Amino acid sequence: MSEEFGGKDMETVRLFDAYGALLTERQRKIAELYYNYDLSLGEIAEENGVSRQSVSDCLGKVDRRLKEYEKKLGFVCTAKRVSAWAERLKAERPELTDRAEELAEILERRDG
Repeated sequence: MSEEFGGKDMETVRLFDAYGALLTERQRKIAELYYNYDLSLGEIAEENGVSRQSVSDCLGKVDRRLKEYEKKLGFVCTAKRVSAWAERLKAERPELTDRAEELAEILERRDG
């Protein structure tokens, strides 16, 4: 079952964060208003001079396209697995957490 936040499927929000740049400019704009700014379909329609149905259709297409990208590329699934692995490692080997944080700080200073 998908998590919901404010009536929005959090899985789709995660997919939008990962693959939003691959959408058309119009799709990205409408999805951003919906997912990031929490505007209603009516508000988005009014702002863009289109019908609510047009916004709804666009968001449906965005949802399908984001799921296609994830099916082909798998970035979100991989990130979830890596995160779960890191959490498990932290729990099993807490001494490694301090060293990992040290290394992250070193890299940040170097790249910063």
